[in-house]
Amino acid sequence: MTRFRLSPLLFRRIHKWVGLILGLQFVLWALSGSMMALLDSGKVGGHDGPAMHAMPVATAGLVDPAAILRGRPVSALALRDVAGRPAYEVTDAAGTRLIDAVTGRRLAVDGPLAVAIATHGVSTAVAGVTLLARPNLEARDHDGAMWRVDLHDAEHSSAYISATTGRHLVTRGDTWRTWDFFWMLHNMDYVNRSSFNHPLIVVVAFGILWLSGTGFYLLFKSFRRTDFRWIIRRRKARV
Repeated sequence: MTRFRLSPLLFRRIHKWVGLILGLQFVLWALSGSMMALLDSGKVGGHDGPAMHAMPVATAGLVDPAAILRGRPVSALALRDVAGRPAYEVTDAAGTRLIDAVTGRRLAVDGPLAVAIATHGVSTAVAGVTLLARPNLEARDHDGAMWRVDLHDAEHSSAYISATTGRHLVTRGDTWRTWDFFWMLHNMDYVNRSSFNHPLIVVVAFGILWLSGTGFYLLFKSFRRTDFRWIIRRRKARV
């Protein structure tokens, strides 16, 4: 039976291939970081996109919230502007709902209302409307069902509107999508694209630690005293 032996040659071979893989990853880190830095930060953040305008709320002629609630306990009550109309956002044990503050009726966040919210205060044509049962990658920082309103603008923006509260969640455009692709390469989170805290990057960190350790070990195994004879000869020549 042949006994397995950890020889310097085996360490050298593993060190070589691990170094190549990690070296390629370092190139990806540098390339993706450079590309993210070159993109327009305003467009990446979505600060100059549509559906970001806050409108004042009209308070004349509103229904008394007490008449709507009828003594039922609530945990939160807010008066908001929803596409130019005043609405109460009520949160209780049953969840969150919108109520028209003028008529006192339940306000459903449907497709037309989502479009009105996304385009309120801006002149942008709508390319399409889709109801998402759960967030996609572009709106991964938010929860619950939402409407995706695709806008016909230079950035091919998509505004995401909560299907429950009617709030504008976020607007994503082509510049952000480009940034998000390089962000995925940079943090190596190929599934969620959320942060650097995931198992794959922990494995890479241990790989770098192993590479450093074996490199230090091979430093002593790769040199012999005879390799430094030229230094001794040079010193003798000076004397």
